[in-house]
Amino acid sequence: MKLLRLKITDPDGFRSLPCGFEHHFRTEWSLQDELAEANEFSPFVCAGPNGSGKSNLLEALAAIFYQLEAQRVRRSFLPEALQDEAPDVSPVAYELEYLIKLPKEYRTPGSPTFAHVVVSKEAGESPWLRWENHEAFPSEGFASSRLTDEERDLLLPQYVLGYSSGENEILSLPFFKMRFVQFDEYWNALTQQMSYPGYPESRLAYLDSGFSQAILLCNLLFQDEATLQPFREDVGIEALREFRIILRRRIPIDAAQLEAFDLADEDQKRERRNRIHAEARARKLSESEIAQSIDDLIRREIIKNNSALSEADEQGETRYSLNLLQLLEGDEKSSLMVSALKRCATLYHVDDTTDTLVLDYWVNDATRQAFRENFEGSALALFQAFQVLLTLNLYSVSDALKTDLYISTSHYVGETVPTLASDQRIMRFKFVRFAKQGVAQPMMLKELSDGEHQLLHSLGLCLLFRDTNSLFLLDEPETHFNPDWRAKFISRLRKCLRGGGKFAQEMLITTHTPFLISDSKPDKVLVCAKDKTTGTISISDPDYNTLGASINKITMSTFGKRETIGGHAQALLDALRARFEHGGEDKEALIMEIHQQLGDSVEKVLLIKAILDSNQRGDEEAKG
Repeated sequence: MKLLRLKITDPDGFRSLPCGFEHHFRTEWSLQDELAEANEFSPFVCAGPNGSGKSNLLEALAAIFYQLEAQRVRRSFLPEALQDEAPDVSPVAYELEYLIKLPKEYRTPGSPTFAHVVVSKEAGESPWLRWENHEAFPSEGFASSRLTDEERDLLLPQYVLGYSSGENEILSLPFFKMRFVQFDEYWNALTQQMSYPGYPESRLAYLDSGFSQAILLCNLLFQDEATLQPFREDVGIEALREFRIILRRRIPIDAAQLEAFDLADEDQKRERRNRIHAEARARKLSESEIAQSIDDLIRREIIKNNSALSEADEQGETRYSLNLLQLLEGDEKSSLMVSALKRCATLYHVDDTTDTLVLDYWVNDATRQAFRENFEGSALALFQAFQVLLTLNLYSVSDALKTDLYISTSHYVGETVPTLASDQRIMRFKFVRFAKQGVAQPMMLKELSDGEHQLLHSLGLCLLFRDTNSLFLLDEPETHFNPDWRAKFISRLRKCLRGGGKFAQEMLITTHTPFLISDSKPDKVLVCAKDKTTGTISISDPDYNTLGASINKITMSTFGKRETIGGHAQALLDALRARFEHGGEDKEALIMEIHQQLGDSVEKVLLIKAILDSNQRGDEEAKG
C-alpha cells in the first residue's frame, strides 16, 4: 500500500485537522522513485513538539478505514448504529487516495503492479470506493464498472494495524469497536449454530499490551534464527523454553440469555407454547404452575437443541451454562483451533470442577514442528487463533454497553469495559519462559523491562504481518527505548519488513525521537505544527536533508529546541554567564568554576570562549 493523498472535507474538521486540510504523501517524482526500488521499505515519520497534532493523521486514517470495514463486514446481528449506510461517524466527509498492490493472479504482463484507489465520502452519504485505473487490468472478472465484493476486498489493505505505547484513546477507539464486532461475529455463530471460519473477519486490529505474549510466542515458535536476530542482539532472547495456555470452557448465563439461542420463528414459538400449555392443562395444573411449567419446558427445549448449553440443579435452583468454546473444539483429529492446540501440547488436562482446559508446552524442535503442521506453517495463522480466543474475554460486556460503545465518541471508552479477574477469563497465558543471554535460569516475560517489552512487541507485530499488504499506524512505539535502540529502530523495521518486492506495506510512526528522522529521507518526514491562535495543524516537509542529519540539527530545526543541554544545566550556565557579563569577577576563577560545575557541551565551550576573548580584548586595549 502507498498513501497518496488525504483531504478532510467534514465541515467540523477532524480533531485538529480543519475542513479543507489536505496532505499529499508523495509527489509523482518520489512515487516513481519508490516504485523503481520495490525492495526498499521506509516508514513515514510524523514529528513535531507535544500537542502539534502528530497523532491526528493516524487517527483520521484509522477512523476512515473503520468506516470502510464496518461497511464491508455489515451483518444482521450488528447494532442499528453499524447498519446505517451513511454512518454519522467523524469524519463525515473526506477524500483518501492510495495505491494497493494486487496479487499476481489478478495481473497480466502488461498491467500495472498497483491498483489506484480513491475513497470519497460526503456528509449523509456512505463511503464510495473507486478504482481509478480499472481499465488497465483486463481480467474478465473485472469487467463491470460496479465493484464486486471480491474487488472491494482486493482494493482495501489486508490489515490495518494500530499500536500506541501510551493511552491514545482516539487512535484505539475505532479498533476497539471492531474488536466487539469480532466478538459479536463469533457469538452470533454460536447462538445460531452456524459455522465459524476460525479467524477474525475484520481487518482492523489494535495490538495493545494484551497481545504481547501472543505476539512473542508466535514469533519464537515459527521464525528462524536469522529473522529473530533483533530479538537476540537487542534483548538477548535465545529460545522459548515453556508456556501454559489456560482455556475456561464454560461461563454461567441467566434464563433471559437463553432466548438468544432459540432458533424457532414466531409461528413455531406460538405453536410450541400452545402445545406445552395444552399438556399442562391436561395435567390439571394451576395457572401459575402452567406459566412456570411453560417457561421451564421452553428453556429445556432450547438447551436440548444446542449442545453448547447445559443446566444443573444447585441447592434446588436451576443454573444454566454455556460452552463458549463449542465452535472452536472438536475431536482429536479436528482442524478446529483448540483441538490443534491440544495436539501441539506436551501434555494437557481438564479441571472438571471449573471445566477448564490446561495445556502445557515444553518447547523443543518437535513442538515447533507440531505448530507448523497444525497452523498452516504460519505464525500469523497461530496469532489469529490466539486473537479469537483472547477476544472471547469480552463475554462479560452487556449488550447495552456494547451498543453504547459502538456509537461512542468518548476518549475514555476503554475505562468503561470491565477487566476480568484472571480466573474469569476465557483465555490466558502463564509461565512464558525463555532463555536469555547472561541469565542462568529461564526468565519469565513479565521480568523484562518496559523497553524490552516494547521492542519485542513493535518488531514482533511487524514480523507477524510482514507477508501482507497492510497499513501500520504506530503511535510513539519507541518511548521506552534507550538511545541505542532508538538509533537502530528504523534499521530494525527495514529488516522485519523486507518483503523482496512481493508485498507493499505502509507505515506511519509518530515520534519525538530525532534518531528516527536522521534515518529517513526528507520526503518521508512529516513535520507537524499547530497554530497557537486557531489550534489547527499543518504538515510540511523539512527544509533540510534529514537523512544523516545530526541529532542537534534535527532537535533545533524540527522540535524548536536550540539548546543541547538540560533545562537545569542551562539555568546554571545562564547564571554564570550573567556573572561574567556583570563584571568584577576573577575570570580565571570563573572559568575554573564553570569546569567544576558543568560537563562538556557546545554551550559551555562558547561561554568559556567568550570569557577568553574578553581577556584578549582587554590586553589589546591595555597595549593600545
